[in-house]
Amino acid sequence: MSAALRTAEFSKESDTLEFGRRLGAVLRAGDLVLLDGPLGAGKTVLARGIAAGMGVTGRVTSPTFVIARVHRPESGDGPVLVHVDAYRLGGLEDIDDLDLDTDLTEAAVVVEWGEGLAERLADSHLMLRIRRRPDDVREITVEPYGESWDARVAELLGR
Repeated sequence: MSAALRTAEFSKESDTLEFGRRLGAVLRAGDLVLLDGPLGAGKTVLARGIAAGMGVTGRVTSPTFVIARVHRPESGDGPVLVHVDAYRLGGLEDIDDLDLDTDLTEAAVVVEWGEGLAERLADSHLMLRIRRRPDDVREITVEPYGESWDARVAELLGR
């Protein structure tokens, strides 16, 4: 891990979306973002914000049953977003079958439920751990792995 863990708190869904927008605005081809959290924590809401920040228009939903969805920015500029739900994947072989390492050459890849499977796809990645407290506040712990994330995470969190 290249930088210390940082945690952000969001009391409204719109705050989580805005955090995702800011993250999406700094993503580039080759970036891998892993989203970890229990059902209902807000992983797909965060992915929707990331997509908006990348200029993707249209509906962004959980790819649970299709495993992966490709979203292109409306302008045609910037990287493609590949949104993956690894919940139903059985292991490393299933990840390999998706050929996500090839996608990383031209896309930013966001993987829900990918911890333990997807981090090996890139030398650096960003892990976002989302927890929903009993008071309905979302806590997002940001764990950057690799130096390429240090400045972007500092900018993202305003620190």
